[in-house]
Amino acid sequence: MDAALEALTQRFMSQASWVVLGGAGMSTDSGIPDYRDESGQWKHAEPIQFQEFAGHALCRQRYWARSFLGWQRFSRASPNAGHEILAKLESRGKVGALITQNVDGLHQAAGSQSVIDLHGKLDTVRCLDCLVQFARLEFQKSLKDSNPDWHARVFRYRADGDAELAESSHESFIVPGCPHCGGIAKPDVVMFGESVPRARVETAMAAIDQADGLLVAGSSLMLFSGFRFVRRAVASAKPVLIINQGHTRADDIATHKFSGNCTVGLDHLLRAVDGATARTIAR
Repeated sequence: MDAALEALTQRFMSQASWVVLGGAGMSTDSGIPDYRDESGQWKHAEPIQFQEFAGHALCRQRYWARSFLGWQRFSRASPNAGHEILAKLESRGKVGALITQNVDGLHQAAGSQSVIDLHGKLDTVRCLDCLVQFARLEFQKSLKDSNPDWHARVFRYRADGDAELAESSHESFIVPGCPHCGGIAKPDVVMFGESVPRARVETAMAAIDQADGLLVAGSSLMLFSGFRFVRRAVASAKPVLIINQGHTRADDIATHKFSGNCTVGLDHLLRAVDGATARTIAR
């Protein structure tokens, strides 16, 4: 038995309720790539910045061409065992809320109820002009109808539903406007350079304040968007447990860390919870 995982599990069992902060590492077993390597460095070029998307038609053209193909694979992903374990830990009363930095909706698909989609979800599109929201499937059909003869070779897929294409393949791609006003359509996710809506952050902070500790699963915490929740827990003298394959920004302030696969670590926690329940019933 891994000593670090055993110590983490014992601390997890010692507290009644936890908030989970999940990252890209939660979805790698579902075939969705993560952003960073084990040292915390970017595996690919950084994702598009919001200012680029909003300010330049060519950038939007490149983004939607790549996302059009990336979505076809991204949208077929299914929850993995790690997602299902977190849903079970919630149903057993051990996890009170789940803050996810992912935009794939797989936690909800696995059965988790109290999910805070920190960065939004890729299955929804929002107009930057009239602010109307509509289904990604609706916009995906518009993209397809506007580009019936367009083809491009995919070099590799990325964590945010993006796909890397041949350099100039997006130049003939046509991006339709918002179906309601003709304005700029944007996936309803928080892009780099955007701020997470204040109400969403406050909801996540309140969940941490009400819990006994914070469990980080599959996040390097390199971005302040997620790291701030660790700081909140530490400032409140609450334990921070980390399950992540590789370095994280909070390694030096975490209570315990298991450097391994999320599903492996979470499965050990679930077995401990169910074992304790079985022993209680047997008495």
